[in-house]
Amino acid sequence: MLDLRSHFASFLGADPERLHLAAHSHHLWPDVSRAAQLAAWDDAARLVDDKWGHVMGPVWREAQEHVVRHLNLPDPGTIVFAANTFEFWLRLLSCFSPGQRVRVLATDGEFHSFRRLSWRLVEDGSMELEEVAAEPHATFAERFSAAAARGGHDIVLFSQVFFGSGFEVTDLPGIVAAVPDRDTFVVIDGYHGFLALPTDLAPVADRVFYLSGGYKYAMSGEGAAFMHCPPGYGNRPRATGWYAAFSELAASQNGEVAYAPDGFRFMGATFDPTSLYRFNAVMRWLAGLGIDAGRVRAHVRALQEGFVAALGERGPLHPDDLVVPLADARRGSFLTFRRADAADLHARLASRRIVTDVRGDRLRIGFGLYHAAEDAPRAARRIAETLGGVAG
Repeated sequence: MLDLRSHFASFLGADPERLHLAAHSHHLWPDVSRAAQLAAWDDAARLVDDKWGHVMGPVWREAQEHVVRHLNLPDPGTIVFAANTFEFWLRLLSCFSPGQRVRVLATDGEFHSFRRLSWRLVEDGSMELEEVAAEPHATFAERFSAAAARGGHDIVLFSQVFFGSGFEVTDLPGIVAAVPDRDTFVVIDGYHGFLALPTDLAPVADRVFYLSGGYKYAMSGEGAAFMHCPPGYGNRPRATGWYAAFSELAASQNGEVAYAPDGFRFMGATFDPTSLYRFNAVMRWLAGLGIDAGRVRAHVRALQEGFVAALGERGPLHPDDLVVPLADARRGSFLTFRRADAADLHARLASRRIVTDVRGDRLRIGFGLYHAAEDAPRAARRIAETLGGVAG
């Protein structure tokens, strides 16, 4: 197994008593990201007015190339960045005609960025939303594909990994192929997939939008969300910022509003580019160590297995409480324990500087690259000491 704890010295050293088991929620940043933060400041001081030519040139292009390398996409130009995926949802929905009631097929397991917005649009009649239950997981792909095959949707959306359970949807091409209308926008929320598990988008690159970002497994903090934009879909979003025609700003702005032909058509306006510096630094660091999503997944799964084994049969958390059991290969980079007392357990752990997170009746525990083999049994022991029970 990997032991990269020395590369996370700043975050780990800031609170040595803290046991952070929420890599799936807010992954700790490696030390290279701090140097990148300073580099962004230094470039701003050095270049001043010329900063944006540098940011939108080599910094931007490098970030695009990192994304397409990890997702096996054919063209870096299809990648656009924003502060968060919510911005992308606003721009995607603005691609449809004013007054149109957008027909959406989604799941009941989508993240709040989409669900809150969609519920509000349903309230005022702007959206017709059909939700397919994410559970039971064993039949999800079949049920969702059947719903998609009925057609009549403007948008079909599903998560690569459900944030509330950690279940991975493995047959992305199969679900995409079930959508009968070529004009339908197919959107995959990949935030719990990117750099958590190997992802090959080449078979569906011309058909799907894919959203993710740097806050979780890409280890680069806030502000580096990205979207892969398939050619020919959403050519003129109405929620458009002046950067969407950045290369044409010196030309006359009269006549029809112009858009970039690539992913830049979904750009907004002025943003803080520091996150892209961090993202690039982390991606270079991973490449230098020869670490890809496959190695990340192998490392995290070994930690998950060591943790559950150390909990033992008499531990305060039981393997039978796992929403996605260890025996199921379709599990993401966090463990989800279904417990009626999940909120209480979370609070008790937090009181002892053990960081997890909770979603309703589900306690989520996530390991990352800043954990080594010995951290799994150590976590089990500290949890047992806090909650009662016996670690194996």
